Amino acid sequence: MNIQIKGTNLELTGPLKAYVNEKIGHLEHYSEEIMEARVELETSTHHQKGFFRCEVNLDLPHMQVMRAESTGDDLYAAIDLVVPKLREQIERHKGRAHGEDRRLKRSLKSIFGWRPWKRG
Repeated sequence: MNIQIKGTNLELTGPLKAYVNEKIGHLEHYSEEIMEARVELETSTHHQKGFFRCEVNLDLPHMQVMRAESTGDDLYAAIDLVVPKLREQIERHKGRAHGEDRRLKRSLKSIFGWRPWKRG
């Protein structure tokens, strides 16, 4: 998975990049379909002091995009909050794909009378 990190109104330091790569890279454990992750880290300059935002877009095959956003008082906390949101979306996506496979098998069974447990 390719991870692109963009910082708005803040400097991207080495430890911050390593932290993002560790947390977002771990999402590949849940799905190997993820091709690219675009991470945008932002600090507000005019609303409130200490307001941080993390936005992540995951690119999947067939033009699918998963997106999650979180805000927090700490940049690392905002990153930590966005990971479970993305993990939940990935798990939901996998469940839908599994359901589609089951529906296809059921329709083949009804059309052809195919039963894998009876051979010959």
